[in-house]
Amino acid sequence: MDIRGDYLLPCSIDRAWEALNDPEMLKASLKGCEVLERIDDHSFKGTVSAKIGPVSARFSGTMVQSELDPPRSCRMTFEGQGGVAGFAKGGALVTLTPEDGGTRLAYDASAQVGGKLAQMGARLIEGTARSMADDFFAKFAAAVALQESAAPAAPVVAASPEPMAGDGKHVWLIIAAIIAVIAVIVGIWL
Repeated sequence: MDIRGDYLLPCSIDRAWEALNDPEMLKASLKGCEVLERIDDHSFKGTVSAKIGPVSARFSGTMVQSELDPPRSCRMTFEGQGGVAGFAKGGALVTLTPEDGGTRLAYDASAQVGGKLAQMGARLIEGTARSMADDFFAKFAAAVALQESAAPAAPVVAASPEPMAGDGKHVWLIIAAIIAVIAVIVGIWL
């Protein structure tokens, strides 16, 4: 199963990267996000509660980063368990690209899924997945826009050739959680 999507964020690529590394903003944007913890420099664990049709579950999982290229991209592999409700495992590439009017966030994921959710209809699952993704990115884009309007004009500073240490450590866990939940929801019917 493959899952793809993209969203326009109303800010520069650097501001998008910074916002995506704000764990509180991300946690607030993702409905049901309960836990977000670092295991080591490139591994994370988290828990997200979700309701898909009549099934409610807590999805706990891990994500490992590779090919980290701040502020442009990251590749990840993830595994998530929702008990009898289902599971997801797979990988994803997330990219940020400057675009007129902001930054385009795109993801391309592949996943294997299974469990009780596999018994639900494709339309319900696909509709729920779209709703969850749209809800997250609408909340996140609104928060970024609010920050942009409240932020004082920043002086122009030459970009450093190397990213600062620690950049990009939190963003990919939240995006992996979103993708894993969407993978469980959408992928069951494929």
